[in-house]
Amino acid sequence: MGRDTIDADERRFVDERGSSAALAPNGLNPSTIMEKAVRDRIIDSYFYKEQCFALNEADIVDRVVEHVSFVGGTYGSSQKPTPFICLAFKLLQLAPSDDVLAEYLNLGGEEFKYLRALACFYVRLTRRAQDVHKMVEPFLEDYRKLRRKGRAGTTMTHMDEFVDDLLCKDRVCGTSLWKMPKREVLEDLDLLEPRSTSDVEAMLEEDDEAEEEDEKEGKREDGSGSEGEVEERSDVDMDRGERLKIEAQDEIVAQDGIGAEVETGALERLPTPCTQRQTPSYSTGVLSPFSKTVVGPGLS
Repeated sequence: MGRDTIDADERRFVDERGSSAALAPNGLNPSTIMEKAVRDRIIDSYFYKEQCFALNEADIVDRVVEHVSFVGGTYGSSQKPTPFICLAFKLLQLAPSDDVLAEYLNLGGEEFKYLRALACFYVRLTRRAQDVHKMVEPFLEDYRKLRRKGRAGTTMTHMDEFVDDLLCKDRVCGTSLWKMPKREVLEDLDLLEPRSTSDVEAMLEEDDEAEEEDEKEGKREDGSGSEGEVEERSDVDMDRGERLKIEAQDEIVAQDGIGAEVETGALERLPTPCTQRQTPSYSTGVLSPFSKTVVGPGLS
C-alpha cells in the first residue's frame, strides 16, 4: 500500500541530486539563486516553518499583508532572516507565472506596497534582463515610503529607490543578484526600446524658463533700487576722501610751520662769532669765538 501522507522536508528543494525542477526563465536554478548560508537560516527560522508551510500563490498575498512591514535580508547580530526574504524563498519554490506576478505588481493601495516590492525582487532574481526592465521600470514613478531593515538597523527608503537598486546594484536584501547587462546594450541589440523622456524634458524646460523669468524680474527690481544707493554712497565716499586729503594737507602744513619756527628759534639762540662782541687780543692771545674774554699768557 502506498503512503497517504508525505513528510514535509524543505531541504529537498535545495538538494540537487536527481532534481528535475524547472529552471527559472533566466536559466538559473531557483534552489541555488540564494547563498547557502541564507538558505540554511531561512529553512531553520521559526517564521518559515510556521507561516510558509503549504502556501500557494494566493496565500502569499495574505502573508505579506499580515507579516511584512519592512524589506531586507537578514538583520541583527544573529543574522535572523526577515519575513520578506522568507517569502521570496517560498516564491522560488512556487515559481509563479507572469500573469500571477502581474497581479502582484498591479495591486494598488498602501497595504500592498510590500507585495509589489516582493514581486519586483522576485522578478529581478528569475527573469531575463529585457523582461526585468519591462516589468520593473514602470514602478520608478512609485514614491511610496518603505522601511528597510539590516545590520545597522531600520532606515527609511522609497519604492523608486528600491527598484533602482534592483536595476543597478549587484547585492540587495542580503542576496547577490546575477549580473544583468546594461540598458544601453539591450537597446543596441534591439531588445528594448529607448526610454521615452519627452515628457520629462518638457517639464525640465518649463522649470528652466520659469527660473530664468524669476531671475530677470529679480534683477530688474534690484537694479532700480540699487543704482541710486550706489551713486549716493559714491558721493559720500568722494566727499569724505576730499575732506581727509584737506585735513592731511593742513596737518602737514602745520607741522612744517612748527618745525620752521623751532629751527629759526634755535638758530637765533645759538651764539655765532659774527654776532658776539669780540675783545681785541694781544699778540700772544687767542680769541675764543664762544667767549667774551681774551685768553692770553698774561691774562687768566
